[in-house]
Order: sequence, then structure tokens, then C-alpha cells
Amino acid sequence: MFKGLKKIMALLTLSALCLCGCQNDAEIQKDVEETTVRIGSMKGPTTLGLLSLMDEQEKGTAEGNYEFTMVTAADELLPMVIKGELDIALVPANVAAVLYQKTEGQIAVIDINTLGVLYMVSGDSSIANVKDLKGKTIYLTGKGTTPDFVLQYLLSANGIAVSDVTLEYKSEATEVAVLLAENPDAIGLLPQPFVTVACAQNEALSVVLDTTAEWKKIQGEDGSSLVTGVTVVRKAFWEEHEGAVANFMAEHKESAEYANTNVEQVAALAVEAGIIAKEPIAVKAIPNCNIVYIDGEEMKQALSGYLEVLYEQSPQSVGGVLPNDDFYYVK
Repeated sequence: MFKGLKKIMALLTLSALCLCGCQNDAEIQKDVEETTVRIGSMKGPTTLGLLSLMDEQEKGTAEGNYEFTMVTAADELLPMVIKGELDIALVPANVAAVLYQKTEGQIAVIDINTLGVLYMVSGDSSIANVKDLKGKTIYLTGKGTTPDFVLQYLLSANGIAVSDVTLEYKSEATEVAVLLAENPDAIGLLPQPFVTVACAQNEALSVVLDTTAEWKKIQGEDGSSLVTGVTVVRKAFWEEHEGAVANFMAEHKESAEYANTNVEQVAALAVEAGIIAKEPIAVKAIPNCNIVYIDGEEMKQALSGYLEVLYEQSPQSVGGVLPNDDFYYVK
């Protein structure tokens, strides 16, 4: 990576996204050099696009100054953002909406970092589309959580009532993976990298449905996207350190692109970070994790429609009400 290029990218990003428009180039660079940005993320797919930047920070080659905190669950990140202990956080899309309500609008989404990571896995070759799930038993995690809402939306949009299928909920994705390994004729809804793990444990298993693709079939090209993770910033921090935030956005974009074009290197970093257990599994899983960097109007369109779908199924899943326009940072 070229530091000079990243500096240019950061300046261009800031000129487009600046909240106040009051910093000149020298002030921007000073802000980048002197500000430590505290970033929180979860030990999962949403962090994969950050790994290259995290590696650069550790080696002292990052343009900005970062302090990374990685946790196992989104619930651990929320209080840290609310208390001001984190400046930026990578969280599930619906959690960002909840956080917006809890902070009375004091956070904003700056990018989408991960699209859909949910796949239907089975050894049942009769399943070619969502309609083929009618009359089947489907194993998944978390009743009343995002995988549940996504599945029920896909079923409903394809004319299948919840009563037409049997939904068996498990507490963890590992339980679903083990069940599929033992019984390949079963059908499970799993996120990556558990999909890759399950298929590696039993060659009879394969991905029969990609929920991201199925979502797109329903929504069309101009509709919303199935969104897994987004990046939020505390507005107070951005207002004070707009140069540092814009620089992070530039470096985050480059890090996400690196994850998609240098899979083996990022697979090694994923194992080192404890996100994925083994490199061969990481190499297979990363290309299917839908790591992206989407900001601006495209981000708003993809995310707002996704949250509307969740809201229609359960208002509480997005904090009770849909976020206002200031939730989406678009300039």
C-alpha cells in the first residue's frame, strides 16, 4: 500500500464528506497525525475487512493512529460507544439503528462493511429455490434475530407462510453445523465461516441457497440489499476530528479491497486474530463473506430498505422506529 496515495484519498474523501468544511490541508494532516481513533469490532466476518489496516497499525505503517478493540458480541460494543469509550464501531446493521435510538441520534453510519453472509446449507438436492423449502424443517440460530427475520422475509416474499415450514432454533451456529455434519439431509441456515466449516466436515453438504442473491431477486437492482455489518461513528468525535475520520474511511476502503484481492494473506491474519480457526477454511470462507466498502447514497439506499424490511417484521429489531435521514451520512 502507498501512504501517499492514501493521503490523497483521505483528502478527497474529506472534501466530499466534511461536516463543517472548515479544515485546510495542513489542519487535516495534523488531525490525522495527532488523533488516536478508537475502533471497536466483533470477532467475525465484519472484522475481516479491517485486518489489513489492523496489521498496518501494528507494524507502524498505517497513515492514521488507531486503537483496536475486538469483542465477541455486539452487546459489548454498545455501552462502549454510548459512554464515549469508542469513536468508531463496526456493528450489525440493525444494531446500528438501535444504537442511534439509544444515543438520541448521536451516531451516524459512514459505510456498509459486509453484505449478506447467510447461506442455506444441505445435502438435499431437491432444493433449487426458496419455494422448495415449503414443508421442510429448517435449522437456524436465534429466534427473533436477524437470520430469523431474513428467512421469514424470503419465505413470505415467495408465498410461503411460516406455518408451511418448521423452524428449529438453536442457540449457536456451531450446533447447526454439527447437526448438518451428522445429518446431511437436514437444512440449515448458517453464516460464514460456519458454512465452509460444515461443508468441509461432510462432502455431502453444499450451499443450496444464497440469501443475498435471493434478497436481490425480490428487491431488484434498484432495491435494498441484505446488509450484515455497518460502520458507525460518534457525531461528536467526527465534528472534532473530521480529518482523522475521513482518513480512516480511506484506509478502511483500501483494507476491505485488500481482503478481497489478497485472500491468502488475510486468511493468515484471520487465524492470527482468532476469527477463523484454520487457514484453509479461511481461504475458502473469505470470498463468500461479502466484504465491501459502500458509502454515500448507495449505502443509504441499500441500508434504509433493509431496515424497513426488519421494521415491518419487528419494530424492536431496529430500536422501535426507523432512523431519521441524519442516521445516514451522505454528502
